[in-house]
Amino acid sequence: MTGTTKPKHGIIPWPPVIYVVAIVASIVLGMLYPLPWIGDIFGGLLFGVGWVALFGVAALWVTAIRTMIRARTTLDPNAEPDHLVTSGPFGITRNPMYLANTLLLIGVAFITGIAWFLLFAFIASFATQKMAIEKEEKMLAAKFGKKYRDYAKRVRRWI
Repeated sequence: MTGTTKPKHGIIPWPPVIYVVAIVASIVLGMLYPLPWIGDIFGGLLFGVGWVALFGVAALWVTAIRTMIRARTTLDPNAEPDHLVTSGPFGITRNPMYLANTLLLIGVAFITGIAWFLLFAFIASFATQKMAIEKEEKMLAAKFGKKYRDYAKRVRRWI
C-alpha cells in the first residue's frame, strides 16, 4: 500500500532490515545456542507444515507484488502512496508482504528445527508493527480518510 512518489530521503526501509536481522540472528544463535525443539515428536508434520508455509509466502509475495504493480504503485515502504490498494491479497490482510515475511521465518523454523526462527518471527512482526505499520496506517488515514478507515474496519492488519 505504498505510492509512486519518491521516497523520503534518509529514512531506513525498516521492514526488510528487521526481517534480514531476524534471519541472521536466528542462524547465528541457532549455531551457537541451539534451543530444544519438538521435532522428535512432530518432526514430519512440522516439516510438511513448514513447506506449506513457504508456498504461502511465495503466493503472498507474488500476488501482492502483482497487485501493487497493476495499481501502479511502488513497492518502497517509505514512499507516500498515490493509491490505496485494497484488492488481491490486500482484501484479506492489510499487510500481505509483512505477513509473508513473518510466515517465512515460521516456515523455516518448522523445516529446519531452529527454534530461534520462531521466536524471531514474533519479535520481527512486533518490531515491524511498531516501526512501520503503525506509521503507515496514520499516513494512509491522513491521506485517504474515510476510504482508508472503512478499509481498515473491513480488513484485519495481519490475519
